[in-house]
Amino acid sequence: MSKENSIVLDVEQRPAPPLWLTLSLQHVFAMFGATVLVPYLTGLNPAVALVTSGLGTLLYIVITGGRIPAYLGSSFAFIGPIIAASQAGGAEGALWGCAVAGLVYVMVAAGIWKFGVRWLLAMLPPIVIGPVIMVIGLGLAKVAVEMATGVAATKAYHLDYFLLALITLFIGIAIAVFMRGVFALVPILFAVIGGYIVAAVFGMVDFSPVAAAPWFAVPSFLVPSTSALSVGTVLAIAPVAFVTIAEHIGDQTVLSKICGRNFLEKPGLHRSLLGDGLATTLAAMLGGPPNTTYGENIGVMAITRVFSVFVIGGAACLAILFGFTGKVAAFIQTVPTPVMGGVSILLFGVIASSGLRMLIDKQIDFGSKRNLIISSVILVIGIGGAVLDFGGTFKVSSMALAAVTGILLNLLLPGREKVEDTASLFATGPQGAASPAD
Repeated sequence: MSKENSIVLDVEQRPAPPLWLTLSLQHVFAMFGATVLVPYLTGLNPAVALVTSGLGTLLYIVITGGRIPAYLGSSFAFIGPIIAASQAGGAEGALWGCAVAGLVYVMVAAGIWKFGVRWLLAMLPPIVIGPVIMVIGLGLAKVAVEMATGVAATKAYHLDYFLLALITLFIGIAIAVFMRGVFALVPILFAVIGGYIVAAVFGMVDFSPVAAAPWFAVPSFLVPSTSALSVGTVLAIAPVAFVTIAEHIGDQTVLSKICGRNFLEKPGLHRSLLGDGLATTLAAMLGGPPNTTYGENIGVMAITRVFSVFVIGGAACLAILFGFTGKVAAFIQTVPTPVMGGVSILLFGVIASSGLRMLIDKQIDFGSKRNLIISSVILVIGIGGAVLDFGGTFKVSSMALAAVTGILLNLLLPGREKVEDTASLFATGPQGAASPAD
């Protein structure tokens, strides 16, 4: 093993307390911006999201036997469906849909434990997942622009809002392009901080909620009532789990490469999926957004060569602590909407581009009519906003419909490629970088 790839702390190793705190704070720093952005966009409580991300990560560590160093933060894949479901039937109904999405993970994990993973890989090849990831990003483009221009907050266009959003956007771009090391992994957080400072200078921030907030405050947890559970909401949100399951496999593959271990075999993909799914269900039942393994934190491990699960657990405990810090929660709420809009323009574009990158990396042949048809149908249904509305009884969202349609087309159309096992997903030995999507 080369010097630059040498392990500083392996998975089972525990650092000394002062170093432990520093390393864990670094992971909190990496996940913070993205984790609070999702509840900000969906109308959920950011403090609850911090607490549930920490609890979900600790649950994940327990279920995987402390053998996979992965941090779980808010998932971007569910933003569109949660917004749509909340507008149609309220936040509690959307949370039920997210909770069931977590149970989809559990069922898939059981299927892998019983029958292996080939059937899942056959359902979710790159030609399906790539375009669906593009739909996730492009489907949210209008949300980002309306936040950036002030339409989302005031129902009218404001030039000063849009200029603030553009400044925030360019700060994020500069950080992503010109910074190196750990700092390059958190352009979202730096962009929010930079945009916030500019907004404060021009008097666009109200600091009174922060001054009035107590240091300690119990977050506003929201336990969804059974009366809010509906088939329509579940069908609108739960199928998105198949997209995030594919992302989960990608994260585990990258993490295995970095750590020089095959986490897909030991402790097993079924265990990591079970942990991810139960963490998502737990988060939803407390009023938080669904969880997913975070690429930012995988990137931190790739750079620092610190793979300790104790460091990840420490970050989870710090996230819970911050969630109960009233001034932190109040501070997040004072971030101006155009600042989040500017960040979202970059973030949603990156999500869409990552789907395109998957198609390129996997060398998908678009000279094939089969591949062209599958991707075309997914993109038009997903971005066009097509839904299945059964007379108001229940409705299948465009993203869920796009994902399910893509899966069915891939299974039914002739010419499907042979599926390899999990060992083919990565080359043995640690690698130097990670690039999964959230």
